[in-house]
Amino acid sequence: MASSEERAARPVLGRGLGPRMAGDRGFVTAEAAIVLPVLVAFAMALVWALMAVSAQIQCVDAARAGARAAARQDPPGTVTTVARQTAPSGAQVTVRREGDLVRVRVTAKPPGPDALTLDLEHEAVALAEETVGAGG
Repeated sequence: MASSEERAARPVLGRGLGPRMAGDRGFVTAEAAIVLPVLVAFAMALVWALMAVSAQIQCVDAARAGARAAARQDPPGTVTTVARQTAPSGAQVTVRREGDLVRVRVTAKPPGPDALTLDLEHEAVALAEETVGAGG
């Protein structure tokens, strides 16, 4: 009778894969059990990052649209509405005037779990149209 070490070292014919060692059984399953969750977590992180970048771009667009509306002397309610239409859902829009400048700030939370503390924000500044060309 052969010892267990001799049996483990003997080549075993696999399912069309050629000879392999009997002691190698189970390694592919163990490797897959470790690698698959890591790949899933990486893919989820990548999707979250893309969604966060998309929300940041929406904040930039919303702040710019609001600043343009405020520079045209649109009513404050209209400026806020224009900015909120472009901003991510749940975003906060702040409009303020400092002399000849109009500042619109859009702040939003990133999509996904609340445990990820990342604030997305952008501020756009425009010169009020009534002051353009004045002072000459």
